Amino acid sequence: MESAVELVVAQDAEAAAALAAGELVHAARAGLHIALSGGSTPRRAYELAAAAEPDWSRATLWWSDERAVPPDDPRSNYRLAREALLSRLAQPPAAVHRIRGELGAVAAAAELAAALRDVELGLVLLGLGGDGHTASLFPGKASVTERTRLAIAAEPGLEPWVERITLTVPAHCAARRIVFLAVGAAKAEAALRAFGGPPDLATPASLVRSTSGSTLAILDADAARLLQR
Repeated sequence: MESAVELVVAQDAEAAAALAAGELVHAARAGLHIALSGGSTPRRAYELAAAAEPDWSRATLWWSDERAVPPDDPRSNYRLAREALLSRLAQPPAAVHRIRGELGAVAAAAELAAALRDVELGLVLLGLGGDGHTASLFPGKASVTERTRLAIAAEPGLEPWVERITLTVPAHCAARRIVFLAVGAAKAEAALRAFGGPPDLATPASLVRSTSGSTLAILDADAARLLQR
């Protein structure tokens, strides 16, 4: 049964990041399989999580999506997490399953799907794009309608215009806990569509709900302003 979304509104972006960091810390201490996201929004949450819990030796890390670039590329989601989280830890995760974007999108997606077989993600942290996308599930792209595979090569839906690798809707929905983090007034309309209405292919984030656990949306007051009317 698809779960409803629990909505938590923080006072500002820093408070929202702190709440997301708390989710990461709880999952790390519990030794869960954790899937991280890219983009600028989660960076502060990663920094706060590393400061609050420097021992991630029980956790296993994955990524919900990646650009088809090497790990040292400025566009790499792995590089973001390495700089904001991994490099700050005293004890690294038990395993880090980087999506190897340098293989090319198709090969990297196949490798990711094979590695994820029989793995239960305990926590997936996701962002929200102004167009309603999450991970690399973009409106109007074939990735949104994929229901068989766990990970696929995905067309870019916005800059940077580079091929991507993404977990699919069913792969995300199989996670025990899904946490969205969205801040800023520019995300308000997307948040309304994603968390205030029915599932809609035009808003991919509205399709991602845990089918066996819980889904949480952490927003700051600006991002939540249309939902609070």
